[in-house]
Amino acid sequence: MASPPRQLALALDHGERLSREDFLSGPSNEVALAAIERWPDWPVGMLAIAGPAGSGKSHVASIWAALSGARILSARAMQTPMLPDALATGALVLEDCAPGGFDERALFHLLNLVREQKGYLLMTARTVPTLWEVALPDLSSRLRAMPAIPLSMPDDALLRAVMVKLFADRQLAVDENLVSYLLTRVGRSFAAVQEAVQTLDREALQRKRPVNRALAATLFRDPPS
Repeated sequence: MASPPRQLALALDHGERLSREDFLSGPSNEVALAAIERWPDWPVGMLAIAGPAGSGKSHVASIWAALSGARILSARAMQTPMLPDALATGALVLEDCAPGGFDERALFHLLNLVREQKGYLLMTARTVPTLWEVALPDLSSRLRAMPAIPLSMPDDALLRAVMVKLFADRQLAVDENLVSYLLTRVGRSFAAVQEAVQTLDREALQRKRPVNRALAATLFRDPPS
């Protein structure tokens, strides 16, 4: 028997929403959120947010950028000549900092520039700067003095709330059985939850089926390894 035709899924814009209104707080991120919302009352004008992939660093940084008017720059793309323009608003987010993944002299120059101009800098990374191995002794000293807040991976309650919200953003009402099923079969990160919601929505459109546990069981059979 021939399989039923699959409906073409339109590429509707359900991009990740990174506003304050879309941020759900829990034990894994509430300290970082409180620090962001205390701005500009930062003791040294600089802060690092560190956590594993999918822990919500970019969302926290996006909230602060909206508050402060900060520009956003990838650490890998950072070069010394561009820094005055990058800090033109007085605030900068430096994303995805990792030892060996940025120009050390450029970062040292940036830290000096922020201090001289009494600006603000938010850095995101997977590990706190005190753990980085850098060649420049002066840079190492500056990084050790930088306040840092770690993000842990979200707990079940927060992942559950995020999943329900992502479905609601797509105007999909889902029941508790589906959410509980998915939480045991997707990765323990915001990114994994978002990908699961996207996959279910897309496959439901293509197969002309409702978004429910039965469909999820055909797509997510086993817990992640």
